[in-house]
Amino acid sequence: MLVVAESPAQLIDLCSDVFTHRLKARRRTQFVSGVHYNYRFRRQQDVAIRTYRNAVFIYNPVAGGPSGKHADRISRAVATLRQAGHRIEIAPTGKPGDATRIAREAVRRGADLVLVAGGDGTLNEAINGVAGSEAPVGMLPTGTANVLGCELRLGGFERAVASVGAWIPRRVALGSLRAAGLPPRYFLLMAGAGLDAHIANNVNRSLKRRSGKFSYWVSGAREFTRRLGQFDARAGDVARRCGFALASRVRNYGGTLEIARTASLASDEFEVVLFEGANPPRYLKYLAGAVTGALRTMKGITIVKARRLELLAPDDPPVYVQVDGEVAGRLPAMVEIVPDALTLLVPEDFHG
Repeated sequence: MLVVAESPAQLIDLCSDVFTHRLKARRRTQFVSGVHYNYRFRRQQDVAIRTYRNAVFIYNPVAGGPSGKHADRISRAVATLRQAGHRIEIAPTGKPGDATRIAREAVRRGADLVLVAGGDGTLNEAINGVAGSEAPVGMLPTGTANVLGCELRLGGFERAVASVGAWIPRRVALGSLRAAGLPPRYFLLMAGAGLDAHIANNVNRSLKRRSGKFSYWVSGAREFTRRLGQFDARAGDVARRCGFALASRVRNYGGTLEIARTASLASDEFEVVLFEGANPPRYLKYLAGAVTGALRTMKGITIVKARRLELLAPDDPPVYVQVDGEVAGRLPAMVEIVPDALTLLVPEDFHG
């Protein structure tokens, strides 16, 4: 809808703004088909509102709190999106792997948006069904850590729902994990080997549903009662013996800390952080360094930019690896960048 200009001068400016913005919008969305635009003007500045005609809304019924309350939030979100003009097909997940299957089928049918309401794990599954296509993926954060939501500064669930039409598509790289004996798996946010993967592997699922992040602190406390298994990590010319290695595409970790402070979704590299040592108290010092921003200056920490991370470990005891907060196998493993692999919807003011 257009607001009528109050003078010929304003009309000229308005027409110029429309023409300029449409050219920019077309460049931004040249790889997205079937998207319609409505232009609304506020205070002489135009905002492109995208209306999706064939969107699939994937949601995890157990993410985000008690099932009844969560179901109400999802229903309100779908109603809000439909009132905004989006045509939405609702697709709940029921078991691990469902989001991948649903997203892959949606792409095959020509979906112009795959919208995911859940945590980073549900998003990871959906990405593995969309990667390599041009269908855009948007995130509505309802999970435990919501790392992507924090990185993109999406705000709460309701705010994200209201903003979907104003997000812009951006092509980004993905990470690829090849772990022992398993098919390759894509990830958007991070891959971690050693300490954090063992914490994720030992989280009490029932406690996680009831208490969220607290369940990870409980699991982490148990890990700090034993010496950490050691493995070899190589990134480019850098090789270290580690108890924890992180290949990150985002700055924040767990939605709370910043470990890879110069990582960026706009980059075609990982920020690799290697932690040396097997003694648990040493990792408490590393944690303090992450909290205070002093991590990169600490002895035993190596931070490099790389497109590939090789992880080697003895078969016994096993050393686990996680992607986007979900355990994804055990070492040995290879982590690599896959450029131009995903269309991600981001706020217009997000620059990576």
